[in-house]
Amino acid sequence: MRSCTKSLITGILMLAGSVAYGSDYLLYSPDKQIEVKIQSNTQLTWSVSYHQQAVLAPSVIALAFTNGMQCGVNGKVLKEQRHSVNEVIEAAVPVKSRWIANQYNEVKLLFDKKYAIVFRAYDNGVAYRFETAFGEGEVEVAKEDADFVFTGNNRVLWSDEKDTGFQSHFESLYIDSMVAAYGSDKHAALPFYTQSSSGVSMIVSESDLYDYPNLFLFGTGTNRLTAGFPRVIQQQRRVADRRYQITQLAPYIAKTKATRTYPWRLLTIADNDKALLESNLTYQLSSPSVIKDASWIKPGKVAWDWWNANNIYGVPFASGINTETYKYYVDFASAYHLEYVILDEGWSRTTVDVLHSNAQLDIHELIRYATTKNVGIILWTLWNPLDSALHETLDTFAAWGVKGIKVDFMARADQYMVNYYERVAKAAADRKLLVDLHGAYKPVGLNRKYPNVLSYEGVRGLENDKWSDEITPKHDVTLPFTRMVAGPMDFTPGAMINSNKRNFHISFTEPMSQGTRAHQVAMYVVYESPLQMLADNPSNYLRDSACTRFIAQMPVTWDTTIALHGKAGEYVAVARKHGDNWYIGAMTNWTARSLTIPLTFLENGQWQMQALKDGVNANNHAADYTIENATVTVGASITIELSSGGGWSAVLTKKTL
Repeated sequence: MRSCTKSLITGILMLAGSVAYGSDYLLYSPDKQIEVKIQSNTQLTWSVSYHQQAVLAPSVIALAFTNGMQCGVNGKVLKEQRHSVNEVIEAAVPVKSRWIANQYNEVKLLFDKKYAIVFRAYDNGVAYRFETAFGEGEVEVAKEDADFVFTGNNRVLWSDEKDTGFQSHFESLYIDSMVAAYGSDKHAALPFYTQSSSGVSMIVSESDLYDYPNLFLFGTGTNRLTAGFPRVIQQQRRVADRRYQITQLAPYIAKTKATRTYPWRLLTIADNDKALLESNLTYQLSSPSVIKDASWIKPGKVAWDWWNANNIYGVPFASGINTETYKYYVDFASAYHLEYVILDEGWSRTTVDVLHSNAQLDIHELIRYATTKNVGIILWTLWNPLDSALHETLDTFAAWGVKGIKVDFMARADQYMVNYYERVAKAAADRKLLVDLHGAYKPVGLNRKYPNVLSYEGVRGLENDKWSDEITPKHDVTLPFTRMVAGPMDFTPGAMINSNKRNFHISFTEPMSQGTRAHQVAMYVVYESPLQMLADNPSNYLRDSACTRFIAQMPVTWDTTIALHGKAGEYVAVARKHGDNWYIGAMTNWTARSLTIPLTFLENGQWQMQALKDGVNANNHAADYTIENATVTVGASITIELSSGGGWSAVLTKKTL
C-alpha cells in the first residue's frame, strides 16, 4: 500500500508561551461546513455544528488512571498546534474505493499534565483522540468519559446488546427508537446511528483501536449517551469449548503503555442517510499498512458450507463433512471461477484440535485437488485453540497449503481480545494467510494496518435464517447505514430458496431467506466484503446456472462507490466501479417501490446493461426473477421496479465500436 500518492501539508501553526486556562478553540472542516468547539475549562468538552446548526451539544471527554492522574480535568493548555492535510490514500484492498481523498484540518492541544488532545475535522465528520507522554512503564486506565449529547430527541438505530459483561457475538438486531427512549439499562455496540430532526445523519464509531477495549454506548433516558468499556479479565473458567465464565475483573479497563496514542472517537456527519454509504472515515483514521508487499493478498468469492449444512444432493455418495463432499464444493467453485472454499466447523478432529482433520476428511488430498482446480482452501477454527498454539497452528496450515483462516466465537471486546486480533493478523500475514473474523466486533481499522484481514462478521447475518425469522428485508436495508459504515461486513448472502412474508419457515438444513431472489443477488453489489460468501448449497446453484453466473461475475473490491438512493430501514441503491465496468445494486424493505437511477456516472459512449430484477410474479413466488439486456448511455435515467422485499442489480459494460 502507498499511504500517500500526493500530499499537501499546509498551515502549520504553533502557539506557545502563555498558559491558556478556560479557553475556547475552534476547528473547521476544509469546506467550512463543520465547526468544532473545544472548551478547556475545569472539564474538557467538545461540541459540533453542521451548516451552522448545532448537532452535538457540549460533551465531556476525559481519561482517569488508577494512580490518580487525569486527562481532561483541570488541565491548562500550554501549546496549540494546527495543521492541514490534503492527500490521497491508495487502499491495498479497496473495500469501497481504491483512491480515498484524505483531507482534514487538525488542532492539537498540549496540556500541562503531559497529555494532549487531538481533533480532526473532515468534510464528513469529526474525530478526537488523547495522547499521553507519561514516560516509561505502564499505567492502568480506570475509566474513560466519552459523552455524546445530541441537541434534540434524535432518532437512533442501536444494536441491542444484552450481556452486561460485554460478552457478545455482536449480532444484535438494530432497534429503531428515539434517543430519549434509550434508557440507562440499555447499551449498544458501535457503530451507533442517529438522525436529527432536520435530517442530519450521524454515526458514532471508533478507529485505530489497539491495546485498549471497545467503546460501548449507554443510554440515559435523555439526549445524552455515555461510554462504557469491558474491564480487564483477571480470572475466567471455561464452561464449553467456546464459552467462558468470567469470575474476576480488574478495577481498570486497560493496562497499557504510559506513553501512547489512544483510539479515535469518531462522529461521521452527513446531509442524509445516502451520504453515509460513501464514508471511509474509519479507514482514513487507522494506521497505515505494515505489509510492504500486499500483492499476495487475493480477495475473492467463497463457496461456503455451513449455512447449507453440507446438504448437497444428486450425487453418488453420502453428503457430509467428508472428502467427496468438499471435492464437490471445489468443482462448483472452479466451474464458476470462485476463488475459495471454506471448511467451517466440523472439518477438524474436534473443535479444539484443529491440527488434524476428522476421520472422513483427507485434508491433504482435498488441498491437493483444490490446487489443481485453482481453488484455495480456507479453514475455520475456534479462537481459543488458536490462541494457545498460534504459531504452531498457522505454521501447520501454511505447510498444508491453506490460503486463510476463519477465526470464530471470540465474543469479547476487552483489551486482551483487541490485542488477540492484532496478534492473529500479524502471525497470519507473516505466513501469507488471509483472515476472516467471525463472532467478532466491528471493524476499527485493523484491515488497513493488516490488509490480509479481509472481512468481519459482527452482524446479524443470513445464518440466522436457520433458526429465526428476524432477518427481514427491513433489517437488510438497515445494515448499509449502520454496521457497514464501519467497514467490511461478512453477511454471507446468496440464498437460492426465497420467501415472502406469508411462506417463510425455519429449516436448519434447507434454509431460506426472506425477500426475493433479486434482493439476495443485489447484496453482492450493495454489501461490502472482500471475502464474499456464496452461502447456499452448490446443488441449488447448479440448478439455476443463469442466476449463479450472474452472481459469480460480481467483483468483491471496488475502485469507486457512488451512493444513489438511501434511507435507513427503507431502501438503498449504489453504483460501483471495478476496472472498466460499472455495477448497480438496489434493495427495498417489504414496501414495493420505484427508483429512478440517473446514469450520470457513466463515461461517454454506449453501454451494454445486463440486469437481474424481480420477476412479474415475485410478490407471490419470491424466487421469480428475470435477466434483461439493454443499451444505455451517459446522462440517461432508468426507472427500476422493486417488488415487496425486492432487489435489482446490473452489470454495465462499455460497448466497443
